[in-house]
Amino acid sequence: MERKEFINAKRIVIKLGTNVLRNDEGFVSLPRIYTFIEDIANLVKSGKEVIIITSGAVSMGKKRLGLADTKGTALKQACAAIGQSKLMSIYENGFDTYGLTAAQILLTEDDFSVRERYLSLRTTFNKLLELGVIPVINQNDTVSTLDVALRVVEEDMQVCFSDNDKLSALVASELDADLLIILSDVNGLYDDNPKINPNAKLIKEVSEVDDKILSLGSGASEGGRGGMETKLQASYMVTRFGGKVLIANGKEPYVIKRIFNGEDLGTMFLPSDKSLSDKKRWIGYATNIIGKIIVNAGAKSALIKEEKSLLPIGVVDIKNTFAKGDVVSILDESNHEFARGIVNYDSNSCRKVIGHHSDNIAEILGFKNYDAIITRDNITIL
Repeated sequence: MERKEFINAKRIVIKLGTNVLRNDEGFVSLPRIYTFIEDIANLVKSGKEVIIITSGAVSMGKKRLGLADTKGTALKQACAAIGQSKLMSIYENGFDTYGLTAAQILLTEDDFSVRERYLSLRTTFNKLLELGVIPVINQNDTVSTLDVALRVVEEDMQVCFSDNDKLSALVASELDADLLIILSDVNGLYDDNPKINPNAKLIKEVSEVDDKILSLGSGASEGGRGGMETKLQASYMVTRFGGKVLIANGKEPYVIKRIFNGEDLGTMFLPSDKSLSDKKRWIGYATNIIGKIIVNAGAKSALIKEEKSLLPIGVVDIKNTFAKGDVVSILDESNHEFARGIVNYDSNSCRKVIGHHSDNIAEILGFKNYDAIITRDNITIL
């Protein structure tokens, strides 16, 4: 894809990682942040809609308190509370210089996972953008109960996001953004780890985020929670709904301006030809998952190849507890998750009917809402 076509975007999400917001000493880099603000202000004044996903609150709070680390949930939340206000004041003052208004939005997992809250959030975002406001988003580390939740519910709970890379993908996906730009301290995606292999080559364009591309990811970056692995997962999610992704080095001078001037920076991830509906995006990527349904090979084939509903006769096991209307994970007998869906029955009812024909549901349960445990319109293949 030509660079000019790639950067042709109306609604843009820009994710700023912790390492691009601070200098080599670990303090906030005001010159770099104000450069981002200037470039974004120019984009907005040119008629584009821009949403910022910003990291850095915990890091700023840690520095302000003179701490060496932030081990423990309470300490991390305290640092976030201190750092977030300082971080937001920089954005507010910076955009005010250009006559623009910034709005702070702090999000937790439930803001996406609970559909009513997600729909309300979507409406609020669209209104802010309509008013010419620049939403500045961060994970709400001060009140997030994720760390606690993972200890008190089933150990295999899956949450919709645990870092700002995935959060940026969710925002881009659920708000139908044309382009997600992830700015980090790397030039883009390499064919090998450049920190280990000096001959690693930068990949300029990725047409599909497949298993081979995902295998090029590595662990978390120093000071942040993400890494190339989470950036590639974010790229997979966004390109699957038809959006574009650019991973570039945020420490390059005036990087945002240069990107929209058509300069050949970073790695471009091209959109998929097959895009998901809003509802199927939400089912597949925006929900917290506790419940799991294990299916046999025949059911897996019917779901993937024939786009059929999930019938009880194809289910071999139910894991954990869930209610009717919850989103659950669908796995094969090798414990590989390949789909997610909204269940028509709670976990107790599902356990009673697994392996049986749909005609027997009423006899077994004493009632019958649906022939299927999950209907095909409520299934997203991953």
